[in-house]
Amino acid sequence: MDAKDILGLPKTPLPIPQEKKSRPQKDSQRKPDGISREVYALTGGVAPLMPSIDVSQLKRRPPSDEKITWQWLPFTSSARKDDLQLYHWVRVVNGVPPTGDYSFAKYNKSVDVIRYTDEEYEKYLTDPKWTKEETDQLFDLCERFDLRFIIIADRFPTHRTVEELKDRYYSVSRAILVARAPSPGEVAGHPLVKEPYNVTQETERKRALSMVLSQTKHQERKDAEVLAEAKRIAESRMAARAAEEPDLPVPSDVGLESAEGAVGPGDTISPSNVQAPAAAIAPSTSVIADNASTLASLRMLRVYLRTYALEQMVQAASSSAGLRTIKRVEQTLQDLGVNLKPKVPTKAVCAEHLELRKEILTLLNLQKQLQYKEAEGSSFRDGSYGDMPGTAKRSQRAADQDHTFVPDTISFGVIPGDRVVKREQKRKGPGRTSETPSSPAGAHKRPRKMKASDL
Repeated sequence: MDAKDILGLPKTPLPIPQEKKSRPQKDSQRKPDGISREVYALTGGVAPLMPSIDVSQLKRRPPSDEKITWQWLPFTSSARKDDLQLYHWVRVVNGVPPTGDYSFAKYNKSVDVIRYTDEEYEKYLTDPKWTKEETDQLFDLCERFDLRFIIIADRFPTHRTVEELKDRYYSVSRAILVARAPSPGEVAGHPLVKEPYNVTQETERKRALSMVLSQTKHQERKDAEVLAEAKRIAESRMAARAAEEPDLPVPSDVGLESAEGAVGPGDTISPSNVQAPAAAIAPSTSVIADNASTLASLRMLRVYLRTYALEQMVQAASSSAGLRTIKRVEQTLQDLGVNLKPKVPTKAVCAEHLELRKEILTLLNLQKQLQYKEAEGSSFRDGSYGDMPGTAKRSQRAADQDHTFVPDTISFGVIPGDRVVKREQKRKGPGRTSETPSSPAGAHKRPRKMKASDL
C-alpha cells in the first residue's frame, strides 16, 4: 500500500509538463568524397600537412560513353631495320587501337660516324700502316657498336690494340672534317679538331696505371718513404732559397708597444718614457724571418687560395705589432672606406691592399716618434724637469715648508696652552681618531681683534 491507495488517487502518473532545454545545433559537416569515414573521424576535417591529391582524381570514373578494353596486338619499332613484328598488350578505347611509332623507339640513339669516299681516301687518308679494307672494317664496327672500342678490338679481324684503333678512327675523322670545311677556322672549335687524340700519352698513362695497380705493399711503403724524403729536401731547399733572397718586402710595422702601453690617448708624455731605442723603430730581423717563412710555406703549397695567402702575409706583417696597433690599422682602413678583406682578391688588388697596410703602419710609427720628439724638445726648452706634471706634488710640499709661521696674539688672563688644548678637544669629535697629527698651536690662527675693555 502506498500513498496513492490511501488518498484514493489513480495509479497512472499524471503528465508533468517540463520545459525542454534548447540544445545548440551542431554544424553538420558532410564528409568529403574520396575520404574514408575512419580517416575523417581522426582528422576532424583538419587540413593535411602535405598537399593532398585533388578529390576529383581519387575516384575518377571514365565517361559512360567510353568502352575500354585491353587487346594483344602486334607492333613494329623504327629503331629496328629488319621490320621485326612483336606483340604486346594495348589499351583500346571504343575498339580503336592506338597508332604511331613504338613509345620506346625515341630512346634509340646512335653515334654519327663520318663516312668518306674513295677519292677522299686516296687524297687525304692514305697511311702505310693501314689498308683501305682495314679502315673500312674499322668504321663499320664503330658504327655498329657505337664507338665501344673494347668490343671493336675484340671483333676486329687483325690484331690491333685499342690505342691503335682509336688513333686511326680519330685521325681519319679529323682529316675529313678539315678537308670538307671551307676554311680551317669553321671547324677549329670542333672537339675532334680542338682536342686531338694523343696515342703516346694514352699508352704511357695505361702503362703507369698498370704499374701502380700491380705494386705490392712493400713497394708502396718504399715509394711513400721516397716521396716523404723528396718533400723534405724540397722544403729545405725552398726555405734556404727564400732566406737568400735580398730585399724582401717587409712592412715597417714594428711599433713601440711598451711606450704605447705607457702612453695612452689621454696621458702626458714625459722625458722618462721618451727613451726609445732606434732598434724598436726600425724593422727587426724577426719580421724578415716571419715573411721569409710565410713565402716559403706558400711556395711549398704550390696551389692555394689568394685570400689565404693574403691573410698569411697580413699576419706575418703584423706579427711584431701589438693588438692596439692592429686595431688602429683596421680603424684607419675603415675610415678610408677600404674593406678589411678585398671583395675581388686578384693579384694586383692583394698587393695594393698589403702595401696600404704597410704605409698605415709606417704612418702610425712616425706619429709616435713625432710625439716623443716633441715631448723631449719641450722638456729641453723648459730647462729642468721640475715643471713637469710628475713633480707638482714635490713643489707644493716645498711651498708648504717655506710658509712663514705667524704667532698668535696672547690675550690677557688666558694661558695659551690651555686655550690650545680646549680647541683641540673641541675639534676632535667622537668619530675622529687621535692618530691624526694635529696642526701646531696657532699655526693658522688669525690674530684676535682688540676690544675696548682690553685696553
